[in-house]
Amino acid sequence: MPEQQNTPPPPVPPVSRRSLLFAGMGLPLLLTSCRAGHTAIADPAESTAGSVTLALAGGPASLDFTRTDGVAIPLVLMGNVYEGLVRINESGGLDPLLAEDWTVSDDRRTYTFTLRQGVAFSNGAPFDAESAVFSIERVRSDAWTNGLSAGMDVVASVTAEDTHVLRVELSEPSNRWLWSMGTLIGAMMTEDGVDELATAPVGTGPFTVDRWARGQSLRFAANKDYWGEPAASDSVTVQYYADATASTNALQAGDVDAVYDMQSPELATVLERDDDLVIETGATSGTVLLSMNNRVAPFDDLRVRQAVMYAVDRQAVIDTAWGGFGDDSGGAPAPPTDPWYVESSRYPHDPQAARELLREAGQEDLHITFKVPTRPYAQQISEIVASQLRDVGIVAAIESVEFPALWLDEVFTRHDYQMSVIVHAEARDIPVLYGNPDYYLGYDDERTRELLARADRESPQTQTELMRAAVDRIVDQAASDTLFVFPNIVVRRRGLQGLPSRRPTDELLLSAVTNRGDPSQEDQAQEDGS
Repeated sequence: MPEQQNTPPPPVPPVSRRSLLFAGMGLPLLLTSCRAGHTAIADPAESTAGSVTLALAGGPASLDFTRTDGVAIPLVLMGNVYEGLVRINESGGLDPLLAEDWTVSDDRRTYTFTLRQGVAFSNGAPFDAESAVFSIERVRSDAWTNGLSAGMDVVASVTAEDTHVLRVELSEPSNRWLWSMGTLIGAMMTEDGVDELATAPVGTGPFTVDRWARGQSLRFAANKDYWGEPAASDSVTVQYYADATASTNALQAGDVDAVYDMQSPELATVLERDDDLVIETGATSGTVLLSMNNRVAPFDDLRVRQAVMYAVDRQAVIDTAWGGFGDDSGGAPAPPTDPWYVESSRYPHDPQAARELLREAGQEDLHITFKVPTRPYAQQISEIVASQLRDVGIVAAIESVEFPALWLDEVFTRHDYQMSVIVHAEARDIPVLYGNPDYYLGYDDERTRELLARADRESPQTQTELMRAAVDRIVDQAASDTLFVFPNIVVRRRGLQGLPSRRPTDELLLSAVTNRGDPSQEDQAQEDGS
């Protein structure tokens, strides 16, 4: 395979599962003999030995990620329904997928892909260079309103050289363009399959969408004509729960086979007692971001933002709100899945330093509004952060905002907020978060933009050094506070195999998931090595 344009980071070990600390939190009641809160719509009569049901939180309102921001849609569609020319592997590097191989010109501006032959979309349309041209050009058109489409701005032209040969010309060298083609903007689509993206997506992947009930469940059926290794299960149903206790009840009642991305770590203390269940944690690209609107008072003042950084005890947030799960990066925005991850020591917990900065800024009696999305982690985190801010003289009035619709409208789109908290799950999104002053953070720093631009444009050998310099600048300017790197907590039945816990990008691969495995020795080996 030709030289890749991103130097892959070394493999990152799974996130260690720490001791659970729940003093004063109280555990929600688990119902083991009934199914309270269960909202499954799948007909039990349709279940087969080859079916799997997973529980997730927060179902999407649409299946069209081209016009809807957020990770919920690509999480389940990328790699399962849609595929790209390349795939991001567990170490963060690139593997060929719909492209068998590719070459890069000496000036790093021309990519020539040799596409895989014998591939068809689920509606029967052939995948070829023409459909790849359509897919890339569509991202660059008004059809895509998802902000991540900016990752395709560097493309100058795209041409079908032959039926299975694709040429892409960039306006300038870009270290991150090819890597971004492994994310949702690289999803290959067919022209006659985009009319109903919101309800009936069409891709080349190992699954098709069999049934979707908005906000409740999404059922995948194995694509019988898939070009690659067939899915291990005939069907996989993703069941959405708004309440973590309800999803845990469903697991204990046998209604689901696993809870993925568990949103209430304190429940693990109860589930650990169940010998039929296995608890795993894995590294993700997600960071829990305490966002401060840099464009509005009081956070347009660097001293106030820095005061917040000193006031928040990040490890206490992890221990109290998230049960000790997660890693403190020192407030730095890069997770360990990024090659430019460096743990920062710039802002230790120092309430006195926070008070002095607030006094210097003339903000000793400060009142702010803290808009918090209605997600379990955000609600728990906000209470602790508000208490820590109160200790230094910042009174944060918590306002719960329905997620996703209202939060995306008020905070993300209209920037109508002072402080918020959200998980940013998109991989390597630092240029998006901090390189665009019109983004919802409102961070406007010319030096940061210069470093990010050079990291993308200059040689791959200097990319890591420049990105680390950009991260240092972002931390120094207190653009936001990364409270912790978000872990993926998975609780599954011992018989369930093939469900990944590590997630280097925003896709949950389901093709290997099956209930047909022998759980005994394999699970014990995984536990001994964790």
